[in-house]
Amino acid sequence: KPQLVASNDRFCRFLEEYCPVVTETYYPTIWCWEGRVQTLLRPFITSRPQVQYRNELIKTADGGQISLDWFDNNDSLSYPDASTRPTVLLLPGLTGTSKESYILHMIHQSETLGYRCVVFNNRGIAGEDLLTPRTYCAANTEDLEAVIHHVHSLHPSAPFMAAGVSMGGMLLLNYLGKTGRDTPLMAAAIFSAGWNVFESVESLEKPLNWLLFNYYLTTCLQSSISRHRQMLEKLFDMDLVMKARTVREFDKQFTSVMFGYRTIDDYYEDASPCRKLKSVGIPVLCLNSVDDVFSPGHAIPVETAKQNANVALVLTSCGGHIGFLEGIWPRKCTYMDRVFKQFVQAVFEHGNKIFSM
Repeated sequence: KPQLVASNDRFCRFLEEYCPVVTETYYPTIWCWEGRVQTLLRPFITSRPQVQYRNELIKTADGGQISLDWFDNNDSLSYPDASTRPTVLLLPGLTGTSKESYILHMIHQSETLGYRCVVFNNRGIAGEDLLTPRTYCAANTEDLEAVIHHVHSLHPSAPFMAAGVSMGGMLLLNYLGKTGRDTPLMAAAIFSAGWNVFESVESLEKPLNWLLFNYYLTTCLQSSISRHRQMLEKLFDMDLVMKARTVREFDKQFTSVMFGYRTIDDYYEDASPCRKLKSVGIPVLCLNSVDDVFSPGHAIPVETAKQNANVALVLTSCGGHIGFLEGIWPRKCTYMDRVFKQFVQAVFEHGNKIFSM
């Protein structure tokens, strides 16, 4: 049974009534219960629902561009009026895009409820060109702020919330910690966020974890920028960046330098959402598994969460990183998908019961 951590009794009762999945026993798939196995197998096991996107490129203040993928859900029977159709902004993980299976499943869940979705693809990662020598990081929220403002300005009468996965969740938490109540978002859902980047990279540098995850993730990061090498060579020694063998080395040579941090430790401190959790000003539900090697259980800020009435943590003992597989053959719906669906529906259909908290 998951551990539900929330200091606000009203928020707890709200979740128990309208998002009961957080109080149900989670039974991980019996043949892949270990966290690393769940993490490795999920992308291969889970299905990929068909989604037709409408792409939009928006310009940023510094001359760059951001790719948004819209699922308008114009066939929505529950919300035929597009101006008031609830909207979910989705933030994928570190090198993820709108094509990730977990994003496609969130959109499928939203479609059945009649909601619209828009996926925020980080700069330069979804096939669009980099117009400036700048990509993205977990600490800098400027692009996310621009996207939230843009989406809200298009549909100012539509209920609006966001969901972030892994680094997308970290970015969303850092944004919420910065803005407090001053955001058009009603609420947010966070899945498998890395709460403390120092602890995350240390965990990923353990020999087996480096072999299974760290090296591959580093090559994915390098691959995501290699297409833009000509633009980035204006500011970076790309040969040195391409020699990185860990995420920490990549961040030291590239990410921290790009965003003007004096040291990599300064960047990791700024990127860690645990330091901003106390300032979150809207209802946030965060799902983590304590066996997630990307976000070790001991680094989850349980005590800090108890000090903010807007925050609820749901902690499972198994599930890995964006895993949460359940059932004998877990192709379709994961525990994470069910938490997403029930919480989003709870916010849009019954949110007035927590907004008076």
